Amino acid sequence: MFTAKPQFPMWQYLNQPLFHLAYPLILNPRRYWFHYRVELLERCLMQSCESQGQRD
Repeated sequence: MFTAKPQFPMWQYLNQPLFHLAYPLILNPRRYWFHYRVELLERCLMQSCESQGQRD
């Protein structure tokens, strides 16, 4: 089984919004990496999985 190891999102880290209350600036790369993975997991869990609900 192939597992893809995600790389650090350097572009997103460098393009963080400044002075935005909804998105706090995270300067620590390890903390940003943890925060990014949590948000990625939340986005993946919010997607609907249509293949499991359909039967022919």
